[in-house]
Amino acid sequence: MGLEQQINDALVAALSPTTLAVINESHLHAGHSGDDGSGESHWRVEITAPALDGKSRIAKHRAIHAALGTDIIGRIHALSLQIS
Repeated sequence: MGLEQQINDALVAALSPTTLAVINESHLHAGHSGDDGSGESHWRVEITAPALDGKSRIAKHRAIHAALGTDIIGRIHALSLQIS
């Protein structure tokens, strides 16, 4: 299973989002710092989840990082979050 599916599955399981897009932006960073050559180093997540409602921006980010867990987070160089 690819990293995109793992990110998607982890967020769905933990946060039951109403909208979720997991976008691989690694190609935009080819040859830059943090590009490990895997093609799976830079990600953008666009998410709407009732579980995040009422939380501060920092708490939302922490919840997403917790949902992804250390294994997934450890394999990502950059994670951009768009939370609505």
